[in-house]
Amino acid sequence: MFRTYSLLLLAFMAAAATSNASAVKQTYIIHMDKTRMTNLDDILGGSRKWYEEVMDSINELSIQEEETSPPQLLYAYETAMTGFSAKLSIKQLEGLKKIEGFLSAVPDDLLTLHTTRSPHFLGLHSGRGLWNSHNQGTDVIIGLVDTGIWPEHVSFHDGGMSPVPSKWKGTCEEGTMFTTSNCNRKIIGARAFFKGYEAAVGRINETMEFRSARDSLGHGTHTASTAAGAVIPGASLFGMGKGFARGMMYTSRIAVYKACFLAGCANSDILAAVDQAVADGVDVLSLSAGSVSRPYYHDTIAIASFGAVQNGVFVSCSAGNSGPLHSTVRNSAPWIMTVAASSLDRSFPTVVKLGNGKILHGASLYSGQETEQLPLAYGENAGTIGADYCFGGSLFPNIVKGKIVVCKRGMNSRPRKGEVVKMAGGAGMIVLNTETEGEDLFAEAHVLPAASLGASAAKSLMNYINSGNSTASIVFQRTGYGNPAPVMTAFSSRGPALAYVIKPDVTAPGLNILAAWPPTVSPSRLKSDNRSVLFNILSGTSMSCPHVSGLAALLKSVHKDWSPAAIKSALMTTANTHDNRGTSISDSGSGGSSATPFAYGSGHVDPERASNPGLIYDITADDYLNYLCSLNYTSSQMSVISRGMSFTCPTDSFRLQPGDLNYPSFAVHFNGNCHNVTYRRTVTNVGSPNSIYVVQVQEPEGVSVMVRPHVLRFRELNQKLSYEVTFNASPETWNSSDWSFGSLVWGSGICTVRSPIAVTWQQLEE
Repeated sequence: MFRTYSLLLLAFMAAAATSNASAVKQTYIIHMDKTRMTNLDDILGGSRKWYEEVMDSINELSIQEEETSPPQLLYAYETAMTGFSAKLSIKQLEGLKKIEGFLSAVPDDLLTLHTTRSPHFLGLHSGRGLWNSHNQGTDVIIGLVDTGIWPEHVSFHDGGMSPVPSKWKGTCEEGTMFTTSNCNRKIIGARAFFKGYEAAVGRINETMEFRSARDSLGHGTHTASTAAGAVIPGASLFGMGKGFARGMMYTSRIAVYKACFLAGCANSDILAAVDQAVADGVDVLSLSAGSVSRPYYHDTIAIASFGAVQNGVFVSCSAGNSGPLHSTVRNSAPWIMTVAASSLDRSFPTVVKLGNGKILHGASLYSGQETEQLPLAYGENAGTIGADYCFGGSLFPNIVKGKIVVCKRGMNSRPRKGEVVKMAGGAGMIVLNTETEGEDLFAEAHVLPAASLGASAAKSLMNYINSGNSTASIVFQRTGYGNPAPVMTAFSSRGPALAYVIKPDVTAPGLNILAAWPPTVSPSRLKSDNRSVLFNILSGTSMSCPHVSGLAALLKSVHKDWSPAAIKSALMTTANTHDNRGTSISDSGSGGSSATPFAYGSGHVDPERASNPGLIYDITADDYLNYLCSLNYTSSQMSVISRGMSFTCPTDSFRLQPGDLNYPSFAVHFNGNCHNVTYRRTVTNVGSPNSIYVVQVQEPEGVSVMVRPHVLRFRELNQKLSYEVTFNASPETWNSSDWSFGSLVWGSGICTVRSPIAVTWQQLEE
């Protein structure tokens, strides 16, 4: 049979090789049905052998057909998904579709990359709770798919660590400025994946980036230390934010999978990275990247992460930075932990003193002296077209010299605006948020005296400028503590997601986070900036994601038998919806009003409570597949996600509801044809063997909620009990708003298990 199959492949390749050499090629991710390859696996001893045969066939044809342009195989995938990626012409792709076992081909594309105070703010303390010596095991491995790592950084030293766990199957790959000696008992594996990236943008320029796991951008070093960096006293940026830097699980091992570069992250490379990470034996995967929302069978991260979860790996992903607009959340598959971003109680305050005596408050990481009272310059009074955004070449030096230039946020980076102002002779800069960008105060390591202002302060400043003859000074107050927190950032992507689950799942610190940084990358990331630092401060859901990845590793070290869904449930049902003042979490993207589950999901993570959640909502791989059945996915679409595993939707799948997935939250959708729904949930007792839980419901506006039974009596540990929830829409309030929110809470007197409820009042289409 193998010979027949091989000849068929050779026939395809030969036909493909006769296509026009000038045909435009594109990289595709090819999904194959594993069940159609079972006989080959038996003969060859594994699917990898089959992929090797394909590669040999391609190489043979490349030699035989010198004048042609043969297909180019990039990766073979066999752990997180079944298939491969290849650079093909349209004719070659059409030929491939005729091969037995072919499921689909998805064009490759580039995704975008979406702490001294964080542990204390999250309630983690040395020697206590999750951070006591008994819980700080060193056999948990966190894999990070990112821009690589700076291995020499003090945050990744391995002093006092035990030998590498015997379960580890990974390796330390050599490459540009990276050798096996760069790995140790902390960084136990490092690989780089760039075939897809180079197929899209050309060979990596090694004067700017590394064709190895070494980090040239800083992002990966920052996220790795946030999740698992060692304890470093006295960490700061120019003396600001000074304190102990440490990862959420600072004793865990780090495995690095570099798949992101200057222009982005190729889907094919991310798939290869996740595939390899699962095979290597990571326990947790952290991925701070994503693209636009799409059906799961076309979503590379959703597909790869399902394969990871099937293998017992917890997957944490960033929610995206496209807020505060609704339905912008990324990485929304229910098997992924989707993480939003919120603030700490720490800030880096500045005071902008206007000539009329008014005081405005902002943020900055500028480390120099305050400015004098200086004239302000903005827009057409500062230069030509683009001066309001401080584009390169837009400012007139003869106008802005010695003045503070006002720049709108957006279009180019905030530090780049400062560079433009400085090169034009400006003495300072003020960056303004628009109303859409809200009150987020980004602290940046500017190259000149500069401050960022939130939307309300920006409006006041513009009113003052329009009055004429405006002046201002900037005073830097370095580090402040005790701010109301958490506050949802405006940039954090929002739900609702078209996934019939509430997304994001939780929020974690993601604004102005201090973590490790490569000494070769300036804190402003500008080429003209020659400053070198060991720690830097960044913002984004890229920063909140590794917080949760580290917390998941902590829970894994305490509860070694918990599934990824159990860990996720524990973090969700114990999350807080109130800030450090005891009031509802506010939303920087909506003028400071109360945030909703579409911003923070279940709430702000509370790791100590999550270590003893009382009850968990567990979910199996079959549960997820039944959920896909309820979305009316076809068998081929199901196979793309399930890797062809043997699974058939129930014959009465029309009775399945997406809302019946045993998820720790409730997403309810009402439309003109539906006025009531009933969802079923099953909880597992992981607390006291003999315990009684009573339900309390905060009903969403316009919806009545009935829970049956309203009391759950457990007699033993790991006992499972089920309940039903019926949601009835009230005709009086139909279409009175787009959505409303509530909660369902099971309480035992010791543990509180909370699930948010989000009701949407229009039909959502998958």
